[in-house]
Amino acid sequence: MHQVKLILTDIDGTILPTGQHEVSSRTVEAIHAALDAGLVVGPASGRGKAQIPPFFGGDRACCDTCIATNGLEVYLHNEKICEKLLPRTSLEQLMAYLQELPGAGLICFEGAQPLLCAGQREDLDAVFSAYARACLPCDGLPDFPVLKANVFMNTDAAGTVGLVADLNERIEGLDFDMPMVGYTNIMPSGWNKGAAVRCLCEHMGIGLDEVVVFGDAGNDLAMFDVVPNSVAVAGATPEAAAAARWHIGRCEDDAVADAMFALAAGSWPF
Repeated sequence: MHQVKLILTDIDGTILPTGQHEVSSRTVEAIHAALDAGLVVGPASGRGKAQIPPFFGGDRACCDTCIATNGLEVYLHNEKICEKLLPRTSLEQLMAYLQELPGAGLICFEGAQPLLCAGQREDLDAVFSAYARACLPCDGLPDFPVLKANVFMNTDAAGTVGLVADLNERIEGLDFDMPMVGYTNIMPSGWNKGAAVRCLCEHMGIGLDEVVVFGDAGNDLAMFDVVPNSVAVAGATPEAAAAARWHIGRCEDDAVADAMFALAAGSWPF
């Protein structure tokens, strides 16, 4: 008998199809069904906490509990229980390296506002057009403590894999992973979605075997590594699919919502 107390799901590519700006109404309904059944539910995303509510149509009940910024922010019932800032000396080392790397750059965030700290807007546009349109130029690193930052590079999948490996080898105090082509997440060394899940479970007083996590990409691997009941949607990257214990249908078909409805009803859908 599976006892589930916590459900966490990645957003992009897992419950939010490419090109969409909000999750489906069925996904919102499924989250509320799980909440009404007494489960704790929320996103586990590379997006910052301030960026997440609009994906749920502003329904904050869907994201009052969340792992945001790839694990650097952890909230339970809208209470912040953990926050990790990026070490500035490491970011300075990263900036110096990126300035010598053609097609690459760095964006930092002030809340939901992206700031272009290194690189060219046209290269960012080739990777993440929404951020390219919204970003403001910034002369070097911002003067406030940085919580969320991302490296981008106008390259293909193989180039991104190489970039991540290179950054992990060269830059002290930071870890990098690949959520999408041309784009990397940045975390303090040793911290990621998996560490954040552990933190949340410890705060709730539950075991990792009482958690179900959904994902589709490289930044979900750390989460899949620590949670026995890891679930990949169809169309996940080969690495994420191989790491997941369970497999379901497509993001575009609301497969995660179907699984949540089942879990809310006390059945096991995998």
